Amino acid sequence: MTTYAALLRGINVAGHASVAMADLHAVFAGLGFAGISTYLRSGNVLFGTEAPPAALAADIEARLNREIGVRTTVLLRTRDELAALAAANPFLDRQDDPTKLHVTFLAEEPGRARAASLAALAGAGEEVTVVGRDVYLHCPNGYGRTKLNNTNIEKKLAVTGTTRNWRTVVALRDLTCAV
Repeated sequence: MTTYAALLRGINVAGHASVAMADLHAVFAGLGFAGISTYLRSGNVLFGTEAPPAALAADIEARLNREIGVRTTVLLRTRDELAALAAANPFLDRQDDPTKLHVTFLAEEPGRARAASLAALAGAGEEVTVVGRDVYLHCPNGYGRTKLNNTNIEKKLAVTGTTRNWRTVVALRDLTCAV
């Protein structure tokens, strides 16, 4: 069985796409997944399945829309992918304040030229690195003030994504490893 973290884009953010965690749990249970749990109210669902990964995100998206009327993008990362992502963060030496570290999870790998274009968004002291389907961010002035936000990253890369702070990334890694 493969353990996944499902990262739902735009769920329970500033009153948008409000979803009860019990409803999310019920949708995932209805798909036959095991070991389902949610983390925070921002659309993080942990689960296990034997199902092939090819259509997994699309199946979850369709069920969320059909059963609870939520249209969202679901980005999946396996336990191993989360562990590798956490270990590969190029900004770990700056984690004296983990609230300044973020990861934008992408639906697919952007092209090199698009990935390189993100540097133009970085403000003073900010750093950004794209590794595969993940964008690592160091925003010393706070995520709320940066131009390296989810909306701008999606526009520059032409790829759908969802951003989580470092504390959430580490918690998701730890929770998937505990399953």
